[in-house]
Amino acid sequence: IIYQLTDDIALIQTLDFFTPMIDNPYLFGQIAAANSLSDVYAMGGEPKTAMNIVCFPEKENLEILGEILRGGAEKIMESGAVLSGGHSIHDPAIKYGLSVTGIVNPKKIFKNYGSQAGDVLIITKPLGTGIISTASKVETIAEDVKNEWIKLMTTLNKYSAEIIKEYPVSACTDITGFGFLGHAYEMASASEKTFVLEQELIPYISASKEFAKEFYITSMGQKNRNYLTDKVDISSVPFCLQEIMFDPQTSGGLLFSIPGKYSSEVMNKLNDLDIKSSVIGTVEEFNKKSIIVR
Repeated sequence: IIYQLTDDIALIQTLDFFTPMIDNPYLFGQIAAANSLSDVYAMGGEPKTAMNIVCFPEKENLEILGEILRGGAEKIMESGAVLSGGHSIHDPAIKYGLSVTGIVNPKKIFKNYGSQAGDVLIITKPLGTGIISTASKVETIAEDVKNEWIKLMTTLNKYSAEIIKEYPVSACTDITGFGFLGHAYEMASASEKTFVLEQELIPYISASKEFAKEFYITSMGQKNRNYLTDKVDISSVPFCLQEIMFDPQTSGGLLFSIPGKYSSEVMNKLNDLDIKSSVIGTVEEFNKKSIIVR
């Protein structure tokens, strides 16, 4: 939520936590914290304080909890926020995340609606983290794939948000549980526009395509598919890429629209970052479907 305090300051309050998707507790702490902080960046804000939310089994090794909290604390520090406490309970399943408070100028809030015809659509991280997570529970994934997967999930959206805040972003969202198409649909429908996406421009972890072909897909991805079936036109897209676009993302990137005249300049700056952004399509006046992937 956003709560305006003054003409120039509004509070952003977010909360998110989930179960581990990786065996390493330290990396899980980093990923969960990066994911929780993302909502603030998606609104154009700056995190200021964070509180831990912990569920932990009573008889589990406390060193595991220490590593989770260490990973989270490092990401909070990287964000520039201050860890100000938290709350824990005993629970059969480990869960961790943050409640984050940030600030933003009310006149400069990124909304998840407002895309205009002629805008260019840009995404700041490749897709496929959910599919890789599923595959990693079934088989040993290659080291380079694992490293890319972890890097995507542990990288804060802070760095791309700091760049795009300098431009007239018309709409922005982060890509999380509803998958790329779910969040893109939300933005397009709220803007009353059609997003025309080029399938060959959609970025993804290369191994996720092969894993999708082997049906290493998620239940949430299928829920996303069922919800969006009559709302998007993906008839020309191969099944494996469809699954990548429905795939729920953990600590996914930002999807934003910006007037076309700024796209080259923004992309030049974004591509100085370790993780490369991609122009994936354009915004048009509404034409039968909110999303058309061609």
